[in-house]
Amino acid sequence: MAKLIFAVIALLVGITVYIGLKSKEKKALASLALVLAVVLCVGALVLSCVQTVPTGHTGVVTTFGRVENTTLDSGVHFVLPWQNVVKMDNRVQKQTVDLACFSSDIQEVNLTYTINYQIKKSDAQTIYRTIGEDYYQTVIQPCITESVKVVTARYTAEQLVGKRNELAGAIEADLAEKLLSYNIELVSTSIENMDFTNAFTDAVEAKQVAQQNKLRAETEAEQKVIEAKAAAEVRKVNADAAAYELLAKAEAEAEANRKISESLTQELINYTYAQSWNGKLPTVMTGGDSSSSMIPVLDVNQLLPSETEPEE
Repeated sequence: MAKLIFAVIALLVGITVYIGLKSKEKKALASLALVLAVVLCVGALVLSCVQTVPTGHTGVVTTFGRVENTTLDSGVHFVLPWQNVVKMDNRVQKQTVDLACFSSDIQEVNLTYTINYQIKKSDAQTIYRTIGEDYYQTVIQPCITESVKVVTARYTAEQLVGKRNELAGAIEADLAEKLLSYNIELVSTSIENMDFTNAFTDAVEAKQVAQQNKLRAETEAEQKVIEAKAAAEVRKVNADAAAYELLAKAEAEAEANRKISESLTQELINYTYAQSWNGKLPTVMTGGDSSSSMIPVLDVNQLLPSETEPEE
């Protein structure tokens, strides 16, 4: 459109100069000026008909501001001089925003949030017609602010520290749904940074230290219990082994005695006794029936002749 206006202005200026010079009888200069004006006008008209759409863009054709139903792909195109081509970027675009949010327990947290988004070629015309060329400022940025703040407020500050991935996923799901209603595709998102107040950070660190100390104490106590159980088990095994050894020894002795007892006969006993007799009779012999309370005692030596008795 600007080129068309330039062509009209150039033609009007050329005609004016031609009339002025012609009135002063300078027909040669007037003709030259007119020719130059016509050349400029034609050149401007030709250039205004040529439009170039860069790679990764979609050209939206407008006629005096009205959006046409046709779109242009990347490349060189010819349009009417009074038509304009708006170049809508279809590539993946990146934006980063810094936001101050509050958790559910009213703790301030500063987030640096990054999104990658794009618009499809088929939706470029609709987006331009309904939103405009500056659709990021109009739609995307307010949606980012709302989604991040609303989702962050569902978590406590402590949960935000431990559930960062869950938070990022919840924000992305909420934001994707909002942008989809505007025909904008959310490619990916990420939480680049998350900062809390110094007081909260110190409190979290102190709690972590306390939990670590508690865990260390519990671990040491469990280790002692395990060691005590192991020692008791060893003592039990040793006691069982000793008892088994004594039982085996007793059983072996009993078996040996049984075999000895089975091998004894009266002849063997008499023989063994005879082998071990020293040739002397017992000094005292007793006898009597079991019903009598008096047991006679006899000295055997009295029955033998005395070695010192004189011969007659």
